Amino acid sequence: MSDPAPCATAGISRRRWLAAGGLAAVGLPTAAAVDGLVITPQRLETTTHALASRGSRPDARLRMLQVSDLHLHRIGRLETRLLEGLHDARPDAILFTGDMIDHRRDLWQLETFLRECPAGPRRFAILGNWEYEAGVPREALDRLYESHGIELLVNRSVEFAAAGTRVRITGLDDLRSGRPDAAAALHHAPPTPNHLVLAHCPLSRDVVAMPADHPVDLVLAGHTHGGQVAPWGVALALPSGSGGYVAGWYRKAGPPMYVSRGIGTSLIPVRLGAAPELVCFEWALA
Repeated sequence: MSDPAPCATAGISRRRWLAAGGLAAVGLPTAAAVDGLVITPQRLETTTHALASRGSRPDARLRMLQVSDLHLHRIGRLETRLLEGLHDARPDAILFTGDMIDHRRDLWQLETFLRECPAGPRRFAILGNWEYEAGVPREALDRLYESHGIELLVNRSVEFAAAGTRVRITGLDDLRSGRPDAAAALHHAPPTPNHLVLAHCPLSRDVVAMPADHPVDLVLAGHTHGGQVAPWGVALALPSGSGGYVAGWYRKAGPPMYVSRGIGTSLIPVRLGAAPELVCFEWALA
């Protein structure tokens, strides 16, 4: 008569295996939910990138910080860490590339945030689709930015001296909800050796024609949130105006473009596989 012990052991092992599988089936979605709702949305990452204009000089450098898609509702832990990062980096310029707020009731929160930003660097801002779609009054934004010494660029360019040379920043209107017009932004402007374009939607790089006599050294965009929900780095969906761009560098078929993952969230308060990003650029100027 055979010994029943091995069969009993196998049965117990099988039951344990099935139980472990059941726990994993429950545990993995729970872990993903905790990560997406609690951990990743608060995990600010600072990325640093070096770039150079054509004919750059080693003694002419500009340190820039890009803040995109803040979607500000309150000054919480994430926003406090962002402000600390802005101060610690000691930038020469801070660039706000749209979607700072997505409701007019949060204008006072934006005022509080801007008041805490470093006041020394040159600071520039453009509009995103949410400022339009939420009906944030343009006049109120103009006054708010102006009161903090921030230049709001809507189809407008500014030129300033930096490290013994000239830099031009062109801010385009939002592609989805505004009317970007590069020709109007650069009307009567002489060419400069260092030209930066701010465009909230990455697709602007492909569809907004820049004047031939104003070559572009760098385009900075946001809008995508890096997919916002991008498990294993794969964006499940992108908003219109993204043009298939997700995050990071794009250097082919046009001027170099960096797409920031941004800071906040929209539609759902979840980030998964796409942590908030403060971007620092060390730009070697010509």
